[in-house]
Amino acid sequence: MAAEFQLSTVRIEGTELLDALVTGVFLLDQDLNVGYLNAAAQTLLGLGPNQALGRNITELTRGAETLLPLFDRARKGGEGVVQRELAWPASGGVDRILDCAVTQITFGQDHARLLLEIEDITQHRRLTRENALLAQLGGSRLMVRQLAHEIKNPLGGLRGAAQLLERELLDPALREYTRVIISEADRLANLLDSMLGPGRPPAKQLINVHEILERVYHLLRSEAPDGVTVDRDYDPSLPPLTVDPNHIIQAMLNLGRNAIQALSGGNIPSPRLILRTRAVSNASVGAHRHRLVASIQFEDNGPGVLSEICDTIFYPLVSGRADGTGLGLGIAQDLVSRHGGLIEFDSAPGRTIFVISLPMDSQ
Repeated sequence: MAAEFQLSTVRIEGTELLDALVTGVFLLDQDLNVGYLNAAAQTLLGLGPNQALGRNITELTRGAETLLPLFDRARKGGEGVVQRELAWPASGGVDRILDCAVTQITFGQDHARLLLEIEDITQHRRLTRENALLAQLGGSRLMVRQLAHEIKNPLGGLRGAAQLLERELLDPALREYTRVIISEADRLANLLDSMLGPGRPPAKQLINVHEILERVYHLLRSEAPDGVTVDRDYDPSLPPLTVDPNHIIQAMLNLGRNAIQALSGGNIPSPRLILRTRAVSNASVGAHRHRLVASIQFEDNGPGVLSEICDTIFYPLVSGRADGTGLGLGIAQDLVSRHGGLIEFDSAPGRTIFVISLPMDSQ
């Protein structure tokens, strides 16, 4: 009796230890039916033990289908098989990134089982990517400021030539054209000063983000070619933000215009851009964790970002279009970073989403 009690205690403690792990642990038979899963595995599936035990793992989540080659290799080779950074389809259309290991273990002579271990590294991958974006930002700012100086010099010459030409023109109608040139040159110079140069700190004010997003929506809808739909999906519970509206509007316009250009460039059935807002709790932006973050999303069903520029897309002069300047995303990232925020993206053919994350608990 004492030995049985001790063995029972070990089994109970072993189960508690497995439930304390952040790694998901499954025990499967050769037909991939679930015989055991710990607490982390239940969280990964979003199911309780009564819903999962005895069922085939491929019936529980479509993400398990990506593991079938691992199961086959483990059964044939009899050794452990590891797959790093495997994409696991999750609800909402956003893949989770997992490290997976499958090991064939034997109980007695005829009781072979498959031990599946899954570690969710999505958050770690996201933090690594955010830190890389922040590291890029410093180099981008330096390059953009150098470009600003190169642009401002001919811009000043252009304005001066328009002023001299205006004095020589007698026809008031012709002078109107020179005034347009002067006005646009001044506007561009102010834009360079405020966004690209050393600049002043953002002129922040408390504002409803949907007010400025509505301005962006109407501008984008007027610029969108026929057939391209621009929709809204707002979270009305989102609290006001303390931001510089001019800076955030410019960042939003850069993202929205990029999306519209991508939707206009090919034979895309029902091209659509969605402007979406959400409040995200306990989210990280870079190395900092925040109680509440405003998530402003630009989602389109275009062809996606070219894989060769995914890692450098926020650098100046990097563009996926032959006629692109490669400045829009770098400027947008700089403007958002001045508010303690960050722009991230996730892209695949048929779904690309750029997300502006702005901390709200520090505002």
